[in-house]
Amino acid sequence: MLFNKQRMRNICHAKKAAVGLALLSIPIIFAQIANGQVMSSSNYRIESDSLNFGGARSASGSYTIEDTLGEVSSGISSSTNYAMLAGYQQMQQVGLTVVPPSPVTLSPSIGGLTGGTSNGSTTFTVTTDDNAGYSVTIQASTSPALAFGAYSFADYAPSSANPDYTFVNAATSSSFAFSPKGSDTPARFLDNGSSACGTGSGNTTGACWDGLSTSAKTVASRASANHPSGTVTTLHFRAASGSSHVQIAGNYVATTTITITPL
Repeated sequence: MLFNKQRMRNICHAKKAAVGLALLSIPIIFAQIANGQVMSSSNYRIESDSLNFGGARSASGSYTIEDTLGEVSSGISSSTNYAMLAGYQQMQQVGLTVVPPSPVTLSPSIGGLTGGTSNGSTTFTVTTDDNAGYSVTIQASTSPALAFGAYSFADYAPSSANPDYTFVNAATSSSFAFSPKGSDTPARFLDNGSSACGTGSGNTTGACWDGLSTSAKTVASRASANHPSGTVTTLHFRAASGSSHVQIAGNYVATTTITITPL
């Protein structure tokens, strides 16, 4: 199995007078692979086939060999955009590509003593021809994630094991949260359309908020291929400071890692 595993570092900046968030990614390696005809039924799927006039499987106590007779034009052929592995049981290669997130700034600015709420979002696109699919996680490098020296915005803490349908920040505190949205959104971030997350199939924008953590949290996942169109996932971020809370002014930074892996 051949795949590209991408890790992206996201940097979030926030100020009391103007809260900002930016995401920084490392270069991405793109793969483009063409597959031949795939045959399937309700129970089985044949990824590769070969027509020959001989050959069989042989085995000993330590080794197993599968041979064939009659192969022609086998081997690896390639061009600028495509690669073809022709012949008997050539290795199945799996491609996984990523369009990384763009920088994002939270807005509007948060007032010095009056508090306020700032929002921002960014997107990434994952494309794979792996029939097992892929998974994406996000992980903060510090706890709390959004900090300026000894000062910080608290990592958002949902009221239950599932994300909160409605973002809630007390008047005497500040917090920083995220919410992923897309057709590959994990079940815990899906909602019932009115009040609860982790139940139903809704994918309401502005709902299902969770806090970042130094432990990885899944933000996108699928159990099938999505080549060639790929799947877009939007990461929404929100920072808030309550009207009775004093947040020391400064350049608040959150550094996170997004990891994309095949399943």
